[in-house]
Amino acid sequence: MGHQKIRKAVFPVAGMGTRFLPATKAVPKEMLTVVDKPVIQYVVDEAIEAGIEHLVFVTGRGKGVIEDYFDIQFELEALLKERNKNAELTILSDLLPQAGMASFTRQQAPLGLGHAVWCARDIVGNEPFAVLLPDMIMSAEKGCLKGMVELYEKTGGNILAVEECDPEQAHKYGIVGVGETVGEGFKITEMVEKPAKGTAPSNFFINGRYILQPEVFDILETQERGAGNEIQLTDGMLTLAKSQEFAAYKFTGETYDCGAKDGFILANVAFALKRADIRPTVENGLKALVSKLG
Repeated sequence: MGHQKIRKAVFPVAGMGTRFLPATKAVPKEMLTVVDKPVIQYVVDEAIEAGIEHLVFVTGRGKGVIEDYFDIQFELEALLKERNKNAELTILSDLLPQAGMASFTRQQAPLGLGHAVWCARDIVGNEPFAVLLPDMIMSAEKGCLKGMVELYEKTGGNILAVEECDPEQAHKYGIVGVGETVGEGFKITEMVEKPAKGTAPSNFFINGRYILQPEVFDILETQERGAGNEIQLTDGMLTLAKSQEFAAYKFTGETYDCGAKDGFILANVAFALKRADIRPTVENGLKALVSKLG
């Protein structure tokens, strides 16, 4: 019997973005641009590539511009039509979700990732769903979530995307234990959040993409606060793992943490170099900068 289709994806976009102050005093971190698209657009594109039909954004105060971005801007479109800017009109049209495809709900207080996911419960309903952290953008021939959905169709249950890190750095991440191979991944035997040095069960870390069963909502509803005095999604998954299987999809592309300044800068460089229209200028400029490093 086939597994229930993954139709909905949750994007927790309520974070304050304090690592990017002062810019994020007025601009949500998800709307900072990598080349010429907001970070959130790259994550949404990944979800749509994977077949997601309903985008669920969990927002907070000051994030109204995200909702505006995924809407029609009549004045801008009228101006572009008047000036025969057809290429720009096509770009806007292609990026716009279909009517009714996007929903927005509010996380009134910063109570953690688990709480943000729980805020989407009524929109998601009783079906499996994806969670994509909006800070993380990825580059690969096949999108990370698409690969996860393909693995889910074989295994069902819950899927986490993982990548390999330097074993010496495993204490910085949420690490999973490696079980038997399934498809492009493996069954997860355990999950440990930031294990003490030398105790990690592997060097595979969770990279910000999840497919979860709806039973996690009931767990998160009554879950006590954990690290940082917040409701942690990892704690909820650990409880869910007592009754449901988890598998890992091994993502082998490049991941850029755009919630950090260095990751954001590297993402801009990497995606600029993929663009034929600007690569020559960017590449020459980079070579000139590197030559000055000595």
